[in-house]
Amino acid sequence: MKKLLLMCCFLLGISAASHAQGGMRKSPEERAKDLQTQLKLTDDQTTKITAVYKEQATKMDSVRTAANGDRDAMRSAMRPMMEATNTKIKAILTADQAAAYDKAMKERMDRMRQGGGGQ
Repeated sequence: MKKLLLMCCFLLGISAASHAQGGMRKSPEERAKDLQTQLKLTDDQTTKITAVYKEQATKMDSVRTAANGDRDAMRSAMRPMMEATNTKIKAILTADQAAAYDKAMKERMDRMRQGGGGQ
């Protein structure tokens, strides 16, 4: 019984540590679903935004592979991709949704600058 309890605690600790380190990124579908909830997107908008996020994820994965752990190289290569993704997303949104999206992105960047992360 003690071994079972110890094993459960060990597994729980490992999963908590990996989650705290940000080991899990949101999928393009999850990101689009979050926007759908936040901005009240239509199903058509959500589908289009999911496609944009999938394209971005593919490109970012190739940049991560090519950068080979060089954070500065990744950051400088990803910034233009993220800006292009934001432009594509705003083109899909209505004017009110785009304003709310801009506000949310600004708040996210402010949190990241203060060390709070993007979540």
